[in-house]
Amino acid sequence: MPSDPIFYLVGWTTTLLMGIGKGAFGGGLAILGVPLLALVVDPLQGAIMVAVLIAAMDLVAIGSFGVSTWSKPDLAWLIPGLIVGIAIGYAVFLIVDARIVTLIIGVITLAFTAHWFLRGRTAPAGQLRVSPPLALLAGTASGFTTFVAHAGGPPVAMYLLARGLSKTAFVGTTIAFFMLGNILKLPPYLALGLKQPQALWAALALLPAAPIGVWIGRWLHERLDQKRLFFACYLLLAAAALKLTADAALALLR
Repeated sequence: MPSDPIFYLVGWTTTLLMGIGKGAFGGGLAILGVPLLALVVDPLQGAIMVAVLIAAMDLVAIGSFGVSTWSKPDLAWLIPGLIVGIAIGYAVFLIVDARIVTLIIGVITLAFTAHWFLRGRTAPAGQLRVSPPLALLAGTASGFTTFVAHAGGPPVAMYLLARGLSKTAFVGTTIAFFMLGNILKLPPYLALGLKQPQALWAALALLPAAPIGVWIGRWLHERLDQKRLFFACYLLLAAAALKLTADAALALLR
């Protein structure tokens, strides 16, 4: 088990934030995981840890957002894209240099953060009908980014927000979508974890914070303005992503 108190400070804070995002909004804050944990562990170890932690969060969150809250017509098209995207993401992890994967994580995180600040935080919900092509595209993009950077929230969120679902339907559908995605990507991450068992032990040390975060998020679901919470979290994310991107770029230049 890790003994560094800074690891526990950063790790528990990160896990609680991810759990709050899961319980309150269906996800979205998992994107915080790797950039923040990369401040105290290797980025690849951070990615393995986040895979374990968010899979545990899904088991807690699904109890509050059951089948009745899911938009099944959307899931019917989102899920095939999700499977394809995860397969592409896994191939990238196996083939590409770890420093490049780290840079990809940083750049993707910065891009999603910039999009949220420029457009996402002010964009109104739409009234788009179920669109198979857009759903497949959003599912594939989410599958890829959720595997590479645990950052699958923005693509599927943009599609579901355009659909104009109720808040509870939006959260329930998002949780169902990522529960399957996190189950599918967990075996490859566990396989990576067997080569770096310290990452699995570190995830175990943070695991108690996962349900606590989800329970807090569920309590906040009906009480807190989503945009205010996201504004603070994305500021923190932007700072962490900038450091991660700079570190990866410098490593590649050496």
